[in-house]
Amino acid sequence: MIARLLLFFLCFLVYSTHAKEPSDFEIIKSRVVDELLKTEIDDARVMEIAQVINEDGSFEGINYKDLSRTAGFPHRRHTSNLVYLARAYQSESSDYYQDKALTETITRGLKYWVDNDFFGDNWHNNQISTPTNLVNLMLLIGDELPQDLVDQAQPIIGRAHMNASGARPSGDRIVIASILAKNLLFLGEKERFYEIIRLIEGEVKFSTGSRGMQHDYSFHHRVDRVNNTTSYGYGKYANAFGEWSYYVAGTKYAFSPEKIDHLVDYYLDGIYKQMVYGIYTDVSVKNRSIANQYDFKPAGTVEIERLLLSTDYRQEELEEIMKLRKGEARPSQSFSKFFWQTEHFVFQRPNFYTTVRMYSTRNQNMEVPYNGPGKTTHHRADGTNYLMLTGDEYHDIWPVYDWQKISGTTIMQKPELYGPEDIRKEGLRDFVGAVTDNRYGAVAFDFKSAHDMLAAKKSWFFFDEEYVCLGTAIHSNPDLPVATTVNQVLLRSDVTVMQADTVHQLPQGDRQLDKVKWVHQDKVGYIFPERTSVHLSNQVEKGRWSDITDQKNVSEEIVSKEVFTLWLNHGNEPEHASYAYIVVPDVEVPELERSSDTNRDVEVLSNTSKVQAVKNNKLNICQAAFYQAGEIEITSDLKVSMESQGMVMLQLQENRITQLSVADPSRKLSKALLTISGTYDTKGDSFVSYPNPDKNTTTLIVDLPQGVYAGKSVTIEL
Repeated sequence: MIARLLLFFLCFLVYSTHAKEPSDFEIIKSRVVDELLKTEIDDARVMEIAQVINEDGSFEGINYKDLSRTAGFPHRRHTSNLVYLARAYQSESSDYYQDKALTETITRGLKYWVDNDFFGDNWHNNQISTPTNLVNLMLLIGDELPQDLVDQAQPIIGRAHMNASGARPSGDRIVIASILAKNLLFLGEKERFYEIIRLIEGEVKFSTGSRGMQHDYSFHHRVDRVNNTTSYGYGKYANAFGEWSYYVAGTKYAFSPEKIDHLVDYYLDGIYKQMVYGIYTDVSVKNRSIANQYDFKPAGTVEIERLLLSTDYRQEELEEIMKLRKGEARPSQSFSKFFWQTEHFVFQRPNFYTTVRMYSTRNQNMEVPYNGPGKTTHHRADGTNYLMLTGDEYHDIWPVYDWQKISGTTIMQKPELYGPEDIRKEGLRDFVGAVTDNRYGAVAFDFKSAHDMLAAKKSWFFFDEEYVCLGTAIHSNPDLPVATTVNQVLLRSDVTVMQADTVHQLPQGDRQLDKVKWVHQDKVGYIFPERTSVHLSNQVEKGRWSDITDQKNVSEEIVSKEVFTLWLNHGNEPEHASYAYIVVPDVEVPELERSSDTNRDVEVLSNTSKVQAVKNNKLNICQAAFYQAGEIEITSDLKVSMESQGMVMLQLQENRITQLSVADPSRKLSKALLTISGTYDTKGDSFVSYPNPDKNTTTLIVDLPQGVYAGKSVTIEL
């Protein structure tokens, strides 16, 4: 009898233990709430919020009447205040923990909201901003609020559903699914929750040609095919997926390893390669948000920490980015990457990061300045070439910026910019692209302005310690000046120039200089292979943040910043203007002066409307952009010809080609046909060679990537 009682007691204990174990659904809900409570609570702020709530539940200082798109929906401060109070109520570290008076304040504020149901002109506020705050409020304190208010809040939260207008495939789709998933956690609807989790998992996929992740790991939020990788594709798309992969890890709802690994590839080969050293925001990929002020600081590490909890795929690379962001390591990567679906090129060395942004018949130039910001961004894809050593070279320069002298661009200087409605344009030329072997690269832009009657052929050639910028066939019709801007950047040092044979520092001012060999500012040198006339400004410029946006409630205070601008004046209505300059990052004046004598051992082989080509004699690398079939002479014994448009890059060793990379910026060819000096009897998976000993030449036929990979480079070993 005693044995039976003991057995019964043990069975009861086992049953009780299992009965108390939380379900997977409860585990996920607990993780979501724990994440909401990670916000550090400032009790002084809690007091401030509580002191500005009125008897009717409204908050002082919020204009509840203006629901227009350009007002910025200040109403979101109301619901975010309620969430902050709820966090304080549930945070044991706060003096307001379980404070019933705080519950009454939250109840009053929620009642005011559901009674008025503020519905903004911008769909985003109704389908994302408000539902996000309200569902977080429910998860934090919904069980302690009056049921009638909870019920009234549900239709407002319910505007975040998968048939909502904002739930189209894009960066917003996962965000809306996330709100819905959280609400299902609050409501306890397990079956629908499972369906939404599977939907979120399925969103990590290639969607090349439409909204979403492209096969080059860039991201398009809209059908305009404008680059949104580090905006919608980062904070919304990638991070939202990563957040849920963390919440559901180790449960029956967990995402598949394949999907998580795909996300890792997107972070490392897409997002982080479009950030300065993987650490800082890159201004070149900003669109209308460039008109918004932001704090310059390293990106966080939460998304990486979450990934490492779920996978060890490419672990060392993820850990390196995390160390960089924490300041525990210095940049070490060297790479060259062209995002062929987006017409965006990135080049990095451990001591500098630079980009070229373009557009073509395949991509529009810039997003519409939705809701007001970005009304001066007409020319930001016209061959923009920003250079960063520390990442903050252009930080908050924008209210004083001359938007017709954007770094790297060639722009007709108009009395004023066109209106915001004329910003987004279709590209007019298809020969836009790059050739790269993943370490070095060159870029070609057959540029025809979608805004002005201006055309030019522009190219860039990137090496370890410098890069070369060429322009030719610059012509325009209206009787207006045309300028190529070498750089417009914050003034951070003295400006030193070599003019004629004299080296001297310039006082602040604005002037034209003749016979200039080089210019130096903030550890960057600009060498002109042939002495030339330049326009240089190093002085205080003034403007207002309100000048570059149509948003309301933006500061109209005058901003003053010291700015360095170096540009070339091609004159009015040029016909065959050209330019050539070499950019040398991370260099001091003595080294710049010494190396300028030989133009840093860089030769401009050709700068014509047919071909632009450069050879780096230190690296034995030659890069060329053929705008039509043609030939270049690299040395007296080495020539290369292409039978069509295209780009090539050659690695040389004693007048022999050891490696060849080729690309088709036009995306029209299936094969590239080249003839090179010397005999090479070899073949590979993507090419065949036909040596001709009699002529001492070899014809190469190279298969070019097709479909979603058209525009990507092919590299072959010879």
